[in-house]
Amino acid sequence: MHILFLTDNFPPEVNAPASRTHEHTRQWVAAGEQVTVITCAPNFPTGRVFPGYSNRIWQEERIDGIRVIRVWSYITANEGFARRVLDYVSYMLMAFVAALFVRRVDIVVATSPQFFTAVAGWAVGALKRVPFVFELRDLWPESIKAVGAMQESAVIRWLEKLELFLYRRAALIVSVTNSFRDTLARRGIDAAKIQVITNGVDIARFTPRPKDAALEAELGLAGCFVAGYIGTHGMAHALETLLVAMQRLRDHPEGRDIRLVLLGDGARKAALREEAARLGVADTVRFIDTVPKDEVARYWSLLDVSVIHLRRTELFTTVIPSKLFECMGMGLPVLHGVAGESAGIVEREGCGLVFEPENVDALVAGLLRLKTDAALRARLSESGLQAARSYDRATLAARMLASLRSTAGA
Repeated sequence: MHILFLTDNFPPEVNAPASRTHEHTRQWVAAGEQVTVITCAPNFPTGRVFPGYSNRIWQEERIDGIRVIRVWSYITANEGFARRVLDYVSYMLMAFVAALFVRRVDIVVATSPQFFTAVAGWAVGALKRVPFVFELRDLWPESIKAVGAMQESAVIRWLEKLELFLYRRAALIVSVTNSFRDTLARRGIDAAKIQVITNGVDIARFTPRPKDAALEAELGLAGCFVAGYIGTHGMAHALETLLVAMQRLRDHPEGRDIRLVLLGDGARKAALREEAARLGVADTVRFIDTVPKDEVARYWSLLDVSVIHLRRTELFTTVIPSKLFECMGMGLPVLHGVAGESAGIVEREGCGLVFEPENVDALVAGLLRLKTDAALRARLSESGLQAARSYDRATLAARMLASLRSTAGA
């Protein structure tokens, strides 16, 4: 079976969509399938093309047996609604054109968050007369409103109509959360064609390891209790909450040796640096730029606790941050500032403590509790390691492949 996969994020980018697509598609190749990925020049989230690549009409390479075609797109940083839409639309058009030159395709998969990629997937599937699969990673455009990037308007209403059109035209919808499936079913989408395949963790790569002594010394973290957030620094993440918590801890007898690592890039990173200076916590917070995927585990190893956080909004009760599963694999206790389905996973699996999003007092209390209770940290760590086995990427990729084969009649 020849699977054509459309995504505007792919390695060497290290965000959640890139990691999920890469890990799934390489498993499909290992299972004997032919996979072609159409993506663009790696640039997320800074809007700068990665070294070794250029923004050309057509580039081609092989990654882990996957044929990767990179097309030109309008490149911009992950900020500003209008420019990002130009980015999405340009990729949609170029991916559609590139797909015309990919022969003997059996099924087309297109992944969100934004669904202009799915528009290309639907059009390619219709033209080639093969099934179109919508991998649903985000309820877009609802998430645009949730972060305040755009208010209710005629444009939003038009995007919502397009969204429903794509759901209806998809032969299969692969949702990353149960909440997304339930939302679609309430909106009239046939639940029988929606399969939930959550994000997961490559347990061969993300495993417990001792703290990286060289990195610890380089960052001045030796002898400190280290909390960390690893991921995109965007509007949705409200990382100012973590900075205010560090300000509170600076004057607390038990909090003076707590340090915070913020690794990643995004629309809010520069503002966060300025806020850290304004709050007087620049000496206790380490800002680190995005590192290659193979290096991420070194930075996870520095942490005594991982903080996962999103803004307090109804929409984010339906999401499951993918970094949760990497924390499980690393055996890291989690302080989870996300309400809803993902909080239920944390509580059910016993891998962390849940706190109310954007509640500084609750975050401070959680950090102090984990710092002073080594037995609790050990218990949460062990529970996370046990739970990680249920979210092994290889198993999840095999489940999705079985659904693709059934949909394609292979």
